[in-house]
Amino acid sequence: MTIDTAAVDALAADVTRALDRLGDDGGNWVPPSPGIDHDVAVVGAGQSGLAVAFALRRAGIANFTVIDATEEGREGVWESTARMQTLRSVKTLPGPELGLPGLTFRSWYEAAFGADAYAAVGRIPRTVWADYVRWYRRATGIAVRNRTRLTRIEPLDATAPRGFRLRLERDGEARTETARKLVLATGMDGSGGPFVPPVIADSLPRSLYAHTDDPIDFAALGGKVIGVLGAASSAFDTAATALEQGAAAVHLFCRNADLTRVTTVKGLSYAGALDHFHELPDADRWSLMRRFFANAPGPMPDTVRRATRFPNFHLHLAAGWTAARDAGGTVEVEAADGRHSFDFVIAGTGYRADLARHPELAGFADAIALWRDRYAPPPGEEDAGLAANPYLGPGFEFVGKVPGTAPFLKDIHNFTYGGVVSHGRAVGEIASLKHGVPRLVSAIGRDLWLADRAAHLKRLSSFDTPDLTGEEYVHALWRPPVDSPPFRNTETPT
Repeated sequence: MTIDTAAVDALAADVTRALDRLGDDGGNWVPPSPGIDHDVAVVGAGQSGLAVAFALRRAGIANFTVIDATEEGREGVWESTARMQTLRSVKTLPGPELGLPGLTFRSWYEAAFGADAYAAVGRIPRTVWADYVRWYRRATGIAVRNRTRLTRIEPLDATAPRGFRLRLERDGEARTETARKLVLATGMDGSGGPFVPPVIADSLPRSLYAHTDDPIDFAALGGKVIGVLGAASSAFDTAATALEQGAAAVHLFCRNADLTRVTTVKGLSYAGALDHFHELPDADRWSLMRRFFANAPGPMPDTVRRATRFPNFHLHLAAGWTAARDAGGTVEVEAADGRHSFDFVIAGTGYRADLARHPELAGFADAIALWRDRYAPPPGEEDAGLAANPYLGPGFEFVGKVPGTAPFLKDIHNFTYGGVVSHGRAVGEIASLKHGVPRLVSAIGRDLWLADRAAHLKRLSSFDTPDLTGEEYVHALWRPPVDSPPFRNTETPT
């Protein structure tokens, strides 16, 4: 289908008019800070970063910048490492529109393709969602500095929050800027990275394996026999993509005796949980997340069918890998169901939190509190993967490993997948935007307001703009006769 560009442009103009009618241009209430370039720097211009920026502007925090390391139009994962044919969420799920009907996916889709087309679509095609996010950026007027990478964050003062020195790189050129607040909106690997189990990473050269998060050259795998370890949706999507592009065969291995049929974390999908999960006691949050992630979230039915429709797709259940080795350019795998030989293997084994993997945090990663620093689970409830996630405050802010230390950490807000144990549903996914972004922006506004308390008190106490000039009622003033003393005046004022 072809997008009706005139109609979506008209819809964007309607959004602008709606904001004007709401009086929602925001302005900027934050006083300037000497030596500071930006009140807020948003790192990442995917759906999360754009929604945060839009909410900041509507909240009257207008001195912000948004940066992204990719080319314009390539932000996020939708046209890079994401390989699903359709999104895994329903088409009616609220997203980055933040209460404006004209910004919803449905409004855009109906303008682009017609109301009948929207009624007919089941789940949202992945590339169509990418088109919508690009339009959202234009419709909201969010300026993004592309090809700009954050390489290091340096506190201006480690003992008192004053902001940060940001080391940036654009097209190979280094520059330095300052910001009072940071929002890290860097997606699934924003608090760590892809997890490749030791059975692969410690045994094979990098040329013989990839992770589903990698930019895999599937054309080069044509005619090859591929082994995939993992049984979540990303593993099935990657297996199907390999088969669609000519792989000779794909074998997918699940460690359990059956695929995960109930994705328990979907239980967090109602408003009360999305708004208030972070307010539960630590023991409750830990216990729930441990249950949710005891098994990887299950694959979607259409994702499984996409792979199993190929006769050269093979599913191995109860077949975890115990060993792998390089056999002269091929991979020999020892699995619970026997020995296998592959030309290439792919790990569909998810992500692990590890803040030290991010060079921008390198200077103080060891000062950031992780869950293992703040909560000791009962015997039998331990989980090293969950324990490695950052322990975040209610505004998604980092906190110090040792209470009272590294106070600057409260000004770095981690709106990434690493917030999952602290805040529930995967932070940064579509379902988290409606509930998480307003809470994040409210926390930023509160902190900036209180940090500038003296300036605001002065502004509030010195307000003297009159509503009346006196001209409005001068003709109605009653005055005593000039030749009569006040005690003889008996006239009644009118």
